[in-house]
Amino acid sequence: MYNKDEINGLMKSEIREALGCTEPACAALAGAKARDILASPVRRAEVYVSRDMMKNAMGVSIPNSELTGIQAAVSLGLAVGNSKNGLSVLSMVDEKNREEAKSMNVSVKLAQNVPSLYIAVKAYGDDSNCFVTIEDEHDRFSRIEKDGQPLEVDTMFISECDTELDHDFLDELTLADIVDYAENLDEDVKTLLKTAADTNLSISYAGLEDDWGLAVGRTMFSSVGKINCVDDAMRKAAALAASGSDARMAGSCRPVMINSGSGNQGITVTVPVAVVAEYLKKDKEELAVALAISELTGLVLTNRKARLSALCGAFTASIGTAVAWTYMLGGDIEAMNMAINNMIGNLTGIICDGAKRTCALKIYSSLIAASVAVHLSLKGKSASEESGIVGSDGIESIIHLSRLSHEGMEETDRTILEIMLEKGRKKK
Repeated sequence: MYNKDEINGLMKSEIREALGCTEPACAALAGAKARDILASPVRRAEVYVSRDMMKNAMGVSIPNSELTGIQAAVSLGLAVGNSKNGLSVLSMVDEKNREEAKSMNVSVKLAQNVPSLYIAVKAYGDDSNCFVTIEDEHDRFSRIEKDGQPLEVDTMFISECDTELDHDFLDELTLADIVDYAENLDEDVKTLLKTAADTNLSISYAGLEDDWGLAVGRTMFSSVGKINCVDDAMRKAAALAASGSDARMAGSCRPVMINSGSGNQGITVTVPVAVVAEYLKKDKEELAVALAISELTGLVLTNRKARLSALCGAFTASIGTAVAWTYMLGGDIEAMNMAINNMIGNLTGIICDGAKRTCALKIYSSLIAASVAVHLSLKGKSASEESGIVGSDGIESIIHLSRLSHEGMEETDRTILEIMLEKGRKKK
């Protein structure tokens, strides 16, 4: 039997506001904390970062600037400070900070044998230095030192860091547990879920107003037309989610509510659920249940595959959406298992080649695939365990997917970054 308080704590720690792509935001937060600790201008800094952090920050625009990459994000954080703003620290950047960041002496090196989500900043002032690390979660400070002396890392010192929850219980959750939890939500969790949907719908609709990035969402939204059936609603939902990613990846200053430390995943597990719920005329209570199913399924998937990996998060988040859509359309637990199997039997292998403007393409494609998976599941059609890595049910398929991510795609991840770095060197 699951512990409701544990899941409540998880939802409140994982579903929260961030500005911009969360890897640059994390890097900026590390820099901002270093600036706050020094309490003086930073003269230079050394940054040590994991492969996946480097990859995910390389090609995405940083809000309130025209810059990209880890070096720029840390430099902006070092210039602005104000780490109390957590993953929204980039909202504080002004022209003075941008100018200071441009002249900042910051070096970046890949760190070896560290978690996939890892960044360390060693910053030097005139007569003092400090060392800050974030690992495993985007705002989880694991080590802080000033002049070689460790400082206590606790929630009183770092208010944004109250995320050190044991997530192992997620591996024990069944689909029946997820649905039962969702159907018995506390009021504060319902409010949180509504805020997440409203916030992410806001950036998604704003993304339709201009040609952000590749304009995937705006282009596909224009072809939807009148909503006459659930297929139309699902295509509208996919276009709107892509629109939110278009704006976010191109540097929009509108916030998002994240899932598993990712804004794109946060958009994917909320916007499509809200759009289809509106078409189905679901009330706010029914919407909250569906959002909880989508969000929690996404968290279960991420807990197994790791936050940053070679496996695309838009794909795994779309599995959460597929489960929620199946539920809203009257599917039972068996149908939800089938939806998961259909998704994993279809799109497994979509790589994460960093956060960038084509993330919107992957979100749209994954959500269109989710609509196919749902329709098949409601007809009693499911990829079987004779099919590749598909398991006997949805959870077993997720376990196999996790194994593929951890064991099978490690070399893929290294190759992806090597290609990206080679392209960067050719431009210089």
